[in-house]
Amino acid sequence: MSIKNLIPIAITILMFMACNTNKTKKETVKPPYDGSWESLQKMPVPNWFNDGKIGIFIHWGPYSVIGHRKSGKGYAEHVPKLIYSDSSYYYPYLRERWGAAPPEFGYKDIIPEFKAENWNPDEWAELFAKVGAKYVVLTAEHHDGWANWDSELTPWNAVDKGPKRDLVGDLGTAVKKVGLKYAPSYHRERHTSFFTTKQYVVDAEPHYDILEEIKRNPEAKLLYGPFGFSKEAVDEYVSRWKEIQKKYQPDFLWIDDIPIFTRDGNNTQVEPKVFKPEIQYLYDQNRLMITDFMNNGIENGQEVYVNNKGSNRNWPDGVGCLEKDNLKLEVIGPKWQSCTTFGTSFGYLENDTYKTVADIITEMVEVISRNGNFLVNIGPKGDGTIPQEQINRLHEMGRWLDINGEAIYGTRYWKVNDQKEANLAFTTKGKTLYAIALEKPSSWITIEATKGWKKEEVKSVNLLGYNGEVEWNITNEGLKILPPKDLGKSKYAWSFEIETANEQHATTAIQTDADKALKGTKKVDLDGKH
Repeated sequence: MSIKNLIPIAITILMFMACNTNKTKKETVKPPYDGSWESLQKMPVPNWFNDGKIGIFIHWGPYSVIGHRKSGKGYAEHVPKLIYSDSSYYYPYLRERWGAAPPEFGYKDIIPEFKAENWNPDEWAELFAKVGAKYVVLTAEHHDGWANWDSELTPWNAVDKGPKRDLVGDLGTAVKKVGLKYAPSYHRERHTSFFTTKQYVVDAEPHYDILEEIKRNPEAKLLYGPFGFSKEAVDEYVSRWKEIQKKYQPDFLWIDDIPIFTRDGNNTQVEPKVFKPEIQYLYDQNRLMITDFMNNGIENGQEVYVNNKGSNRNWPDGVGCLEKDNLKLEVIGPKWQSCTTFGTSFGYLENDTYKTVADIITEMVEVISRNGNFLVNIGPKGDGTIPQEQINRLHEMGRWLDINGEAIYGTRYWKVNDQKEANLAFTTKGKTLYAIALEKPSSWITIEATKGWKKEEVKSVNLLGYNGEVEWNITNEGLKILPPKDLGKSKYAWSFEIETANEQHATTAIQTDADKALKGTKKVDLDGKH
């Protein structure tokens, strides 16, 4: 064959090799997150989360059937463990209500009464959208070992027992249909010492009556166990989450705080970190689990996110949003979230003591003004109905947001987060400043942080929910506003919309150090841990 004839063949071979090389390059492209904490610390805050501000948290499971707690306040979702750890109180209570107590009748025997017979997920979704929520977090599994989804890994799930339907899947379909983001929350990190004589220890031993229940009904071991931390227990913990992730494609990986990271000889708060082997494995597997979730979200075209729970955060700062029960920072902090109760409990508690609507609105505004998200909790009954006291508060919250939503959704923090005089909170949106009065204003308000402003810097001042003109002027002390005698439609808090000539979001106002941001916050959760 001549050289002339070989040239086209050679060119064809080279082109083929080049195509295959490009193909190989595409196939070996590394995912955005490489499995290190340093990589995960670069995760961005999704726009839907940063702009949405308001979420609904739902604690719902077999514990909702009980709806009772000693002293009448506190976290009712913890009663499954209290049955055994405070048997002198709860055994007589069970005998009075159900006619028996452990080991004849234990937590597992309450599950058949968790039927969700009056539950309509579409009605829930419509309610959540109507009251202004932008995302929904449902407990997929709390510490009790019960799975609210269609699980192939445990018979103690909502399809095989109790409601006989996929609670996680059905609600996910409903909320996505109305445009809300969805997160099945995962609380199994404390399960291995939930039904044991000691909590938050590596080698945990079950209560005697738990062992006796298992002896009488071996399947109960799959609900109450495993006991203590081991490689097998950690692998099961990870596999259950991965089943949720695969089946429901969540927008958020919500994990409760993990006390074992700072207990029983372990300490993530020092450098180098100190771990027993089992907990080192748990820590590493959590890192890989988060990595897989983040990369899976990117593959699916989702903006996904995670949380970093507790005063002793689970992960290095920057991996997800800072979070704590009923958290209220006093400063503008790194992106954070408060999972907030209407009452004293997350799970349903009969005759709970509820916050006033005014207190709820105030808490919501203050959280958002300080770069937080307001994840407000409801605790439905076992039949799927939401207590009227909670529905009333949701609707009041929704009515306030209908009027004042412009001062909430899509906003960012200002250069100061509050003002004691006139009890003001602040948010911004572009060149608009919102001054929200948390007490009914009746006389001139001076916004102290505007001292030095020129008159041309303010274009207009309006009151959301009020159609008339608002009197204002610029003085040596700053912008002064005279609230109208008729404050319009709003109740509980009043949002003054101030159009200006300049961008109002002050990125330097944030306290980026999480430890400093958390310093001085008040502890208000009644059970210590959620």
